[in-house]
Amino acid sequence: MASQNDVRKIALALSGAHERDGDFAFEIRTGSKSRLLAWSWKERVDPRKPRVPNPDVLAVRVADLDTKELLLQSDPRIFFTEPHYDGYPAVLVRLKAITRPELQALLAGSWKAMTTKPAAKRARSK
Repeated sequence: MASQNDVRKIALALSGAHERDGDFAFEIRTGSKSRLLAWSWKERVDPRKPRVPNPDVLAVRVADLDTKELLLQSDPRIFFTEPHYDGYPAVLVRLKAITRPELQALLAGSWKAMTTKPAAKRARSK
């Protein structure tokens, strides 16, 4: 079982990662942009009210939609999604169901995807 404290420790250990002010979200700077790696899922509790953070669920950016599908199929106890994330490469993670090593691998994969894509893009444009 992982906690938000585990998320913070793992995310902040990634090179260049920092916590966004005023929000439980972690990002890295790639070029002139900041890119989210992981953030607290905001759940729609009441359809007439704004979404509210759910501290038990973490949204994590993944490399692409294929990776997202593989994770969703790998363990539905841990990974899920909602229509808000359709077409977006991110999975929702139940922190109570994921182990710390699994979380560490997931966040490292997110970091790698966010840091290598811009470099690959720049290489293609030369």
